[in-house]
Amino acid sequence: MNYIGSKYSLIEFLETSIDKTLKLYNEDRRPCEMVFADLFAGTGVVGGSFKKQGYSIIANDTQYYSYVITKHILENDGNLDKERCRQLIAELNDLAGEEGFIYKNYSFGGTEGQEFRRMYFSDYNAKKCDAIRIAIENWLQQGKINEHEYFFLLGSLLNSIDKYANTASVYGAYLKKLKKSALKEMKLTALPVTHGTSECKVYNEDISELIKNISGDILYLDPPYNARQYCSNYHLLETIARYDNPKIKGKTGLRDYGNQKSVFCIKSKVAGAFNELIKNAKFKYIFLSYNNEGLMSFETIEKIMKKYGKYKVY
Repeated sequence: MNYIGSKYSLIEFLETSIDKTLKLYNEDRRPCEMVFADLFAGTGVVGGSFKKQGYSIIANDTQYYSYVITKHILENDGNLDKERCRQLIAELNDLAGEEGFIYKNYSFGGTEGQEFRRMYFSDYNAKKCDAIRIAIENWLQQGKINEHEYFFLLGSLLNSIDKYANTASVYGAYLKKLKKSALKEMKLTALPVTHGTSECKVYNEDISELIKNISGDILYLDPPYNARQYCSNYHLLETIARYDNPKIKGKTGLRDYGNQKSVFCIKSKVAGAFNELIKNAKFKYIFLSYNNEGLMSFETIEKIMKKYGKYKVY
C-alpha cells in the first residue's frame, strides 16, 4: 500500500539499530522470550518484520483500516487454510458490481446530480469494491467465514482497492481525470500471510490509554511528525473498512474524524503527549523513529527521554 511514513525501506536499519542496542546492554535473550510493541502500527510493516524473527508482538493504531490490515499480518498464520482462502478470493472476484455507498459517493457516475462530482474511483471499481465489501460482511454474519478469514479478506480488499485509487497519493484529493492505473479493472489479490510467532495481539485504541495497560521488552514508536492527520488523508480507506455509511461533507467527502485526531499532529500538544507516553511505558527499551523536520525538536525529544533512562541516537 502507498502509505505516508511507511518504514518498509528502513526495516534493515531498524533491525540493525535495535540489535546493536540489545548487544550494548548484553541482552542475550532469544526473540521468542521477548515482547515487542509497535503502537503506531500503520500498515503493520515493522510488527510483521519482528514477528518473523520470533518476537511476541503487541500492535496498535487508532485508524480502523490500519487495525484491519495489521490484525491479519500479525494474528493470522497457521489459522488460515491456503486453498480455502484462494477459493474465497476467487468467489469475490467473480461478483458483479453493486451500486453501494462507495459508488454513490466517490465515483463520477454515482455522484451525478450531486453538489460535488467525485472521482476517487472509476465507476466499475467503485461498484466492485461495494460488492466485495458487502459480501465479506454478509459472509461473516451468516457464519460462512470466521473472524480470521474476515480480516484476511477485508485487509486484502483495502490493500487491493488502494492500487486503483484515482489520487496522486493520499485521499485528501482526487484527480480531475482517471489516471492509467485507475482505469484498470480492479482485481482482488490476497494479502500474504506473515509466518512467525503466534503470540500476537492487535489493538484499535488510544495509545495514551493502552500504554498504561501493557508491558514488554521493546517498545517501538513511530508517531506522526507533522500537522497532517492520517484520519483525513486516508478517510476513504477508513470508510471502506468500517462500511458504516457515515455522513460525509465537502468536495472530498470527508467523514467526521474528530475522535481520531492525533495530538502528535498538534504542535502545542505533542511534547506533553510524548512525555506522558514515555513516562507510562513499562518497557525496558524504547525506540523512536522521528523526522528532523518534525513538530518536536531533537532537543525536546532528548530532554524528555533522558528523564526516564539512558539516551542514544542512531
